Amino acid sequence: MVFFRKKKDMPDGLWIRCDGCKGMLFKKTVEEKMFVCPECNYHFRIFSRDRLKLLVDENSFEEMWPDMVPCDPLIFKDRITYPERVTADQQKTGLKEAAIVGKGKIDGREAMIGITDPSFIMGSMGSVVGEKIARLAEKATELKLPLIVISGSGGGARMQEGVFSLMQMAKTNAAIARFQETGGLYISVLTDPSLGGVMASFASVADITIAEPKALIGFAGPRVIQETIKRALPKGFQTAEFLLEHGFLDRIVHRQDMKKELSRLIGYLHNPL
Repeated sequence: MVFFRKKKDMPDGLWIRCDGCKGMLFKKTVEEKMFVCPECNYHFRIFSRDRLKLLVDENSFEEMWPDMVPCDPLIFKDRITYPERVTADQQKTGLKEAAIVGKGKIDGREAMIGITDPSFIMGSMGSVVGEKIARLAEKATELKLPLIVISGSGGGARMQEGVFSLMQMAKTNAAIARFQETGGLYISVLTDPSLGGVMASFASVADITIAEPKALIGFAGPRVIQETIKRALPKGFQTAEFLLEHGFLDRIVHRQDMKKELSRLIGYLHNPL
């Protein structure tokens, strides 16, 4: 006779699967490791507000233009209308848009900080994201503070806004160029994923470009490129490690070391004159 022991009820949300090693991990342990897998060092994608908690000194961040929301210039509709999609992502994420910007301190060093969030329409750059980044660069110029932008955009330009979205590439680059002409320090931090129009504009024109380990970085995704050119891509193509080896990045920095490294770079390179 075989006896079966009744399983105890397991509360939901205690365990998560690692996309790197495919192992099951205790969620609290992952959170304590700054959302990094303790087994394979895989860096999980995280919300912008979680990243702020990891990088910025407690109670030092002053968010700017938090209520800015997009309009619907094309009256766009696919499965649902553009306003419906925006509203759905606002309710899902608690964000008004795919970027949070403001002034904060990193180990006591003041900086203008922007973060794009891949959970909001894949972090795509619509008119609001572009406007926030441009204003952030202008405010950094005015206050003579370093500029740090952490990119996590898998959506590139936002198709629901058409050419209005594409215009943000030129606008953000122009604002950052004016900031750099005054001697301002701009540091770009690339996380997984950093793709599309964001990567083809403000994310790739920094004085110092840093990436998290194994982040996917590029313009089009590797599957799209391979299907277009009909050729096999090099192993590890578009990973942070591949791009560092080929001179596109200055450093790869573990998430647990990022705050210390950004503070060190600001202290060493920022000229407050």
